[in-house]
Amino acid sequence: MHMLNVNPDTVCRLIALAHVFHAKEAVVIPEEPTSPSDDWARQVLADHADDEVFQEFRSIIEDLEPDQQQEVVALLWLGRGDAALDDWAGLLVQARDDWNPRTAEYLIAHPFLAEHLQEGLDLHGYACD
Repeated sequence: MHMLNVNPDTVCRLIALAHVFHAKEAVVIPEEPTSPSDDWARQVLADHADDEVFQEFRSIIEDLEPDQQQEVVALLWLGRGDAALDDWAGLLVQARDDWNPRTAEYLIAHPFLAEHLQEGLDLHGYACD
């Protein structure tokens, strides 16, 4: 089992917030982002900048160190099936290369973020309560 630098409980909180955020009817996401720098993610979030759930989600992400933010992104990719657990190191390298300060926006812009993060945690042997 790979040790995560990010606290699994923190990821579980993000999963819970993502569930709430994506359940809101007003949230429409055109398509999954291919990279964290995509402009449309910023547009989606401009519409929800004052959303309390998103604000909490973003504050949790912003409280994480960059390497922890990168792990959350790598968990998303792992859970989405971009790579297998035995290429976790490769996912982390990719996440580090792609990292930018808009990690929260990038993450929340994935409509299946909660499911993918949950799957990523499951693969690491962690479960949310």
